[in-house]
Amino acid sequence: MKLKTALMGAVGGFAMLAGAQAAMAESHGGLTVGYFLEWPMPFEYAKVEGMYDEALGTTVNWVSFDTGTAMSAAMASGDVQLSVSQGVPPFVVATSAGQDLQVLDVAVSYSDNDNCVVREDLEIDKDSAGELAGKKVAVPLGTAAHYGFLKQMNHFGVDISGMEVVDMAPPDGAAAIAQGSVDMACGWGGSLRRMKEHGNVLLTGAEKEDLGILVFDVTSGPSGWVAENSDMVAKFLAVTAEANAMWADEANHAKMLPVIAKDAGMDEDATMATISTFIFPTVEEQLSAKWLGGGAQEFMKGVADVFVEAGSIDAALDSYTENVNTGPLQAASGM
Repeated sequence: MKLKTALMGAVGGFAMLAGAQAAMAESHGGLTVGYFLEWPMPFEYAKVEGMYDEALGTTVNWVSFDTGTAMSAAMASGDVQLSVSQGVPPFVVATSAGQDLQVLDVAVSYSDNDNCVVREDLEIDKDSAGELAGKKVAVPLGTAAHYGFLKQMNHFGVDISGMEVVDMAPPDGAAAIAQGSVDMACGWGGSLRRMKEHGNVLLTGAEKEDLGILVFDVTSGPSGWVAENSDMVAKFLAVTAEANAMWADEANHAKMLPVIAKDAGMDEDATMATISTFIFPTVEEQLSAKWLGGGAQEFMKGVADVFVEAGSIDAALDSYTENVNTGPLQAASGM
């Protein structure tokens, strides 16, 4: 299995590109932010309604990605300054490879919305997971789904070195399991829903959390750019927090849901089904010990160590504390 070769190929240019980040970002007008389609979140209401543009006093350009590793590459090249809802594993892969990125907030927690699905005709469940040995699986390498896959296989005692692991973005993995060309596929959001039409998960979100498989995304950005634009970042995070607070009040669902659904490229029923499994921590919660006050840093170290053990990355950092910057979020809480 060529996990390491594929994953290192995806991040190999990060360290080289990172030095040019700030300078290249200067040449772009306004602010460019990465996000995911089929991943409905309250910020999309603020995005469509122009709340970010108004608060920041500049045009915010939005570009969609299929994976968090692609977000890292775009931030390394300076094409994107901030990424909303980047998975922690791709963030860890990039920073472990030398890319100077920082976590700026906890965007969403979603243990039930990121998982692996086994093709239904195999009739494999958690009691017969050992039968996955030697099987072919579609995994978006360096992502939260990849981390969850590794942890689940370790839990079930399945040797991944004997499996055929294929690097596929979730939409491709969903198509592959539908066609029967893979035995298992891992992903999130709309892709995970489509995967479930052709198979079953091994563990529920709660069961994964019991194993220490936390699943959460962050807003991230290049350290140099964030340092030079901390006021802009604080305003951006404040708008995100405002949108989350709006969604927390069910009275706003009727007006927000259609806007979020359209922007996510989903129908309203699928959007509600997905977003209902999401947790959007308040700023106060994000700054607590559970999250950015220490928990997230410890979790990132754990993710990195698992990837090293699996041979997916060369080495982990001694600590990921310097890769978390709560300054802009603290400033946002006072806005």
